[in-house]
Amino acid sequence: MSELLNRKVAEQYASWFRALADPSRVQIVEYLARQDRPMPVGEIVAAVGLAQSTVSQHLKVLADVRFVLVEPVGTARYYRINRNCVTCFPSAADVVMGNPAPDPPAEVCG
Repeated sequence: MSELLNRKVAEQYASWFRALADPSRVQIVEYLARQDRPMPVGEIVAAVGLAQSTVSQHLKVLADVRFVLVEPVGTARYYRINRNCVTCFPSAADVVMGNPAPDPPAEVCG
C-alpha cells in the first residue's frame, strides 16, 4: 500500500482548489496568465466585467494562495500571475488523482 499524501502538501493543494472553485477567479487567473504583465485592478475589472470591490476580493483570495502576486506602485497595486504556482497546479491535480508526485516537489510553489 502506498503512503498517504503528506498533510502539509494536501492542505496546500486544498487551498489551491478552493481558490479556483469560483468561475470568476478562474477567469481572472486565465486573463492574467495571458496578459503576462503586471496590471492595475481597473484593467482587470474592465476585462471580467465585475465590480471593482468584487474583483479586489477575488484578487485577495488568489494572492493568499500565491497564484497572483501583488506589486505596490505608488498608491496603486498591480497584479500579475505567479508562473511558479500556476505551473504547479496541474501537477497537484495529477497527484490528487493518484499519479506520481512532480519533480521538484510542489512545496516550492507555496
